[in-house]
Amino acid sequence: MDPLTPLDTICRIILRAKEYEAQVPSDYDAGEDAENIDGEDGEALSVLDDDVNDGVEEELRAAIDDLAEDQQAELLAFCWVGQGTYEASDWDEAISEATDEIRGGNVVDLFLEMPMLASVLESGMAAFELSCDGVGDLS
Repeated sequence: MDPLTPLDTICRIILRAKEYEAQVPSDYDAGEDAENIDGEDGEALSVLDDDVNDGVEEELRAAIDDLAEDQQAELLAFCWVGQGTYEASDWDEAISEATDEIRGGNVVDLFLEMPMLASVLESGMAAFELSCDGVGDLS
């Protein structure tokens, strides 16, 4: 299968989605009077900081927004195959449904709200023996 969207573009979206989904570890200090969740005195609780790098989000939004409607539908269909909503053999049905979904609203938010976007997109591509291995310098 040859995707409508250039493979390097899809791979860049995957890379940015991974960066977007990544969380930065930080230490949480609930105060001197608060008991640590693990019950041990003097040990800081490590949690994840939910701050998102705005630059990465902007790049991801722009990359998705810059795609033509049929490319956005293809991207969504890859995600659905990766999630198991559709099998690779049901590609035509997935594309048709994705095309209808894309026309229905804010496409970029649809992708950004998708849990594990990078992983499901990679899985969907793998179902068609596509991968980002050896695709240019994506950093």
